[in-house]
Amino acid sequence: MEQFKGQPRLPKFAVPKRYDIRLKPDLISCKFSGSVSIDVDVVADTRFIVLNVANLFVNTSSISFTSRTSSKVFQPSKVEIFEDDEILVLEFAKSLPIGEGVLAIEFEGILNDKMKGFYKSTYEHNGEKRNMAVTQFEPADARKCFPCWDEPACKATFKITLDVLSDLVALSNMPVIEEKVDGQIKTVSYQESPIMSTYLVAIVVGLFDYVEDHTPDGVKVRVYCQVGKADQGKFALHIAVQTLELYKEYFSMPYSLPKLDMVAIPDFAFGAMENYGLVTYRETALLYDDLHSAAANKQRVAIVVTHELAHQWFGNLVTMDWWTNLWLNEGFATWVSYLATDSLFPKWKIWTQFLDESSEGLRLDGLEGSHPIEVEVKHASEIQEIFDAISYKKGASVIRMLQSYLGAECFQVGNLEQLSYSTTISIEHAFSNAKTEDLWAALEEGSGEPVTRLMNSWTKQKGFPVISVKVIDQKLELEQSHFLSSGSQGDGKWIVPITLCCGSYDDRKSFLLETQSVTLDLTTGTRDSWIKLNVDQTGFYRVKYDEDLASRLRYAIENKYLSATDRFGLLDDSFALCMARQESLISLLTLLAAYWDEHDYIVLSNLITISYKLERIVADAIPELLDFTKQFFISLFQSSAESLGWQPKAGESHLDAMLRGEVLTALAVFGHDPTLDEASRRFYVFLNDRNTPLLPPDLRKAAYVAVMQRTSALERSGYESLLRVYRESDLSQEKMRVLGALAACPDPNIIFEVLNFLLSPEVRSQDAVFGVSVSKEGRETAWTWMKENWEYISDTWGSGHLITRFINAIVSPFASIEKAEEIEEFFESRPKPSMARTLKQSIERVQINARWVQSVQTEDHLAEAVKKLATVY
Repeated sequence: MEQFKGQPRLPKFAVPKRYDIRLKPDLISCKFSGSVSIDVDVVADTRFIVLNVANLFVNTSSISFTSRTSSKVFQPSKVEIFEDDEILVLEFAKSLPIGEGVLAIEFEGILNDKMKGFYKSTYEHNGEKRNMAVTQFEPADARKCFPCWDEPACKATFKITLDVLSDLVALSNMPVIEEKVDGQIKTVSYQESPIMSTYLVAIVVGLFDYVEDHTPDGVKVRVYCQVGKADQGKFALHIAVQTLELYKEYFSMPYSLPKLDMVAIPDFAFGAMENYGLVTYRETALLYDDLHSAAANKQRVAIVVTHELAHQWFGNLVTMDWWTNLWLNEGFATWVSYLATDSLFPKWKIWTQFLDESSEGLRLDGLEGSHPIEVEVKHASEIQEIFDAISYKKGASVIRMLQSYLGAECFQVGNLEQLSYSTTISIEHAFSNAKTEDLWAALEEGSGEPVTRLMNSWTKQKGFPVISVKVIDQKLELEQSHFLSSGSQGDGKWIVPITLCCGSYDDRKSFLLETQSVTLDLTTGTRDSWIKLNVDQTGFYRVKYDEDLASRLRYAIENKYLSATDRFGLLDDSFALCMARQESLISLLTLLAAYWDEHDYIVLSNLITISYKLERIVADAIPELLDFTKQFFISLFQSSAESLGWQPKAGESHLDAMLRGEVLTALAVFGHDPTLDEASRRFYVFLNDRNTPLLPPDLRKAAYVAVMQRTSALERSGYESLLRVYRESDLSQEKMRVLGALAACPDPNIIFEVLNFLLSPEVRSQDAVFGVSVSKEGRETAWTWMKENWEYISDTWGSGHLITRFINAIVSPFASIEKAEEIEEFFESRPKPSMARTLKQSIERVQINARWVQSVQTEDHLAEAVKKLATVY
C-alpha cells in the first residue's frame, strides 16, 4: 500500500462510471451518514482500488466489490486511509476481474464550519437560528462528502437520494423524481445526472423561498433565498433566463439540463460556484434589493450570474482535464460573462470596464513570484492558490487578445468546434475533458493563423512584455522586454499582437511582433502626430513611450483625441512603469494632471485607485509633501464631483451612478472638508430614517467613509453609529459597505477595535476579509493584530483561499526592506502550503514598495513639482 503514498494523481487501473449516493444530513447535530455504490470499470490487472477520502469515518466492514460478470463478492483484505494524501486504499487478496463491478461503502461525516466539502451555513427563521447543509466541492472537496475519484477527468453519472426533515427544501443537480414521507423524514430521489466531474455535484438542504420563470425552451429556472427575501432574487432570475437563451445562440447548443436552480447561501467562501444545474452564490452576488442595493451591486450580480452560467457549457459540459488547465475554465467564463453582460446591458460599456480585469492580471503577473497561466499542479493543497488573477483575469485577457487578433466571427467558430457543437466534427469533448491544446488546434484550423505558437508564448511562461517605443528619423522603433514591477528585467519573450494608430483611429496597423525589436516606416501622420500602441487595450502588455511621444499623448488626452480605453491604458501603464522605477513620479503626476477634466467612469475609477496608492507612497517617502499631494488629487476629482452632484438625476446612466459614489469617497479619503461635512450630514439623517432619499445606496459608502475619517478614540459616535447600521441591516451588501468603511478610520485605536470585531460571531467568516484593508495609519496595528491572532486566523481560514486575502491585504501595503524581513521571519516558522505562493508574492510587493520609496526620496525637483501641481490644478 505504501506505493500509493505521496502520488499526485490517482492510479487509473480502476475508473468510476456511475455513483449511487444516499445521504442523511442531521442539521441539529451537524453530522451526516451515507452510502455510495460506485459502478467501477477495472481496466488493468490489479489487487487494489484507490480513491479519495478526507475527513470521513469509513465503515470498513461495509466495503465490498461485486463483479458484474461473475456476481462474485470481494471483501478487501486490508483497508487503509492515508490522511495526508486524502486517499483510501483497498487491497484484495486476489486480482479483481477485468470489467465492470460495483464498489459499495458506508460512511459518516461532520457538517463542518469551513465552507468546504459538506458544510453547515446558519441563518435566522422567525427569530430562531437554523442550520442549512451545503456542498462546495471545487476544487477537491467532494471527497469530504463521499468516497470518490475526485479528479476532473474522472467523469461519471450521479444518482442521488437524500433523507431530510419533511419541512425542508432539498435540492441537487437534477430535478426530483420522487418524494416519500415517513413521519418527520422524507426521502427525495433525483434524476440521474449526465456525465460530469465530482467537483460539480451539489446538495443544498434548508428553508427557502424562491421565484421562478421558464426559458422559451421550457427550462425551469428558480432563484432560492432565505424566507422573506424572494423579491431580491427577481433581477438574477431575469438575467439567468435571458443568458440561457443568449448562450444557446452563441454556443449553438441549448442548455443541457431540464432545470437550473440558483441559491443564495449565507456562508459562502467564493463568489459563486457553477455546480451543474444547482449554482450556489454568496448573497451579495445573487440578490438585488431595489431600495438598498447600489448600481455596483447590480452590475456584480449580472457579471457573476453570466459567469456561472457560461460554465454550464464551458466547464461542466466540457471540463478541463486537470487543474493545470483551470485557466481555460475560469478565463473563458470570465471573458464570456462580459460578452453576455454587454449584450444585456449595452449602456454599461462593460467591455471598457473589462480593463479592470486586465489591469489586475497585469499587476499580479508583473511579480517575479507570478506563475504561468498553465501552472503545474502536483497536489490538491496547491490548487486553491491558482484561483487567482492569473487564471481568471489574465486568462480572460489573453482570450480577448486572441479574439481581437483573429476577429470575433473566426474566434466564435473556433470555440464551437472546440466545444464539439459544430456538425462538421465529432462530439469528442462533449461530456468529456479537454486541454488548452484542443482550443488552439480548433482556432488554428479555422483561422489559418499560427495560434498554437502564438498562444504558447502567453500560457506556458509567466509574465508579459513591455514594448518600448521611440521615433528616430521618421522611423518607429519597437522593442520588447520582460516587464517586472521590481524594476528587474526577466528573460521572457513573446509573440505580441501589436496594434497602433498614428494621429487618428482611421490610421491603424496590426501585425505580430515575433522578434525582440522591429523598425517601421512612418508613412502617414504628421511629424508631431500622437502615436498610440495597443489600441483599445486589447493586448496584454505594457507600453513605454519616449518623452517626445509621451508629451504628444498628454496633449491628445487633454484635447479628448483618445478613446476612454486608451486614456485608461496610458494611465495604467505609466503608473506601472513608475512603480518599477522606469519612469519618474514627476512624469506620472504630470500625466495625471492631463486628466483634470476627465468624466468617464472607467478612467476616473482607475485614476482614483492609482491616487490611493500614490498617497501611501508619498506618505512613506516624503511625508511633508502629503498635504500637497492630497490637494492635487482633490483638484483632479472636484470637477467630476460638481458635475455629478450629490443627488441622482432623473434618467442618469448606470455609470454615473457608480462614479458619483467613487468620486465622493475619494474626496472624503483625501480630507475634502465640504465633502466630509455634507456626507456626515446626510449620514445622520439616514441613521434616523433608512429610507431617506438623501442617502441612496450609491452614496452610502462615501458617507460611511466620511464618518470614519472623523472618528477617533475620543470621538466614537461615528464608529458606534456605523456598527448600529451593520447590526440592524439584514442585507449582505449593506454589511459589506459598513465593514469596508470601518477599516478607513485613521485612528489606530479604532482600527484595533474594528479588527477584533471582525473575529466576533457578528461577522460571518467569509466577510471578515472586507475589513482588513485598513488605512495607512492603521497598517502597523493590523500587522501586530494578525501576529497576535495568527493561530485563530490560521485555524479558521487556513485551509482555503480566504487566508490569502488576509495576508495580501495586511502585508502588501508595507514599504520597507526591514518590514519585509520581519514578515518573512514571522512566517518562516509557520509554514502552510496553501498560502506559500501568496506569501511570497506579498513579501515581493513590500520589497517593490520599499525600492519605489527609496527612488522617490532621491528624485530631483519633486517637491517643487508637487507643490506647483497642488496650486495650479
